[in-house]
Amino acid sequence: QVQLVASGGGVVQAGGSLRLSCAASGRTFSGHVQGWFRQATGKEREFVAAISWTAGTTYYADSVKGRFTISRDNAKNTAHLQVDRVKPEDTAVYYCAMGRLPMVVFNPGSYGYWGQGTQVTVSS
Repeated sequence: QVQLVASGGGVVQAGGSLRLSCAASGRTFSGHVQGWFRQATGKEREFVAAISWTAGTTYYADSVKGRFTISRDNAKNTAHLQVDRVKPEDTAVYYCAMGRLPMVVFNPGSYGYWGQGTQVTVSS
């Protein structure tokens, strides 16, 4: 049984930083992509970033490019999302997800496994 556990959310002031983590277990993840999505109150879930588990290829939404950095630790089956220079509009529940290649990394429907979400609140 695949399990994804997201952690690291919290309240941060605008301009500050957070580090989100997603611990994966239950199988080997070669050939998979680990993604982060977020959903603000009253809005649809949107793509944030993704990383291919084997090659380490990264993908970012334009809104976070240059401020967020995704990475993975294959030995620990854990992916991280470093969130820097946060803005109030980054406030949302952040979800990690895992999907198998080939897939469309920006599409939440491509991901078969989801974590429980972690709240990020940016105060201005």
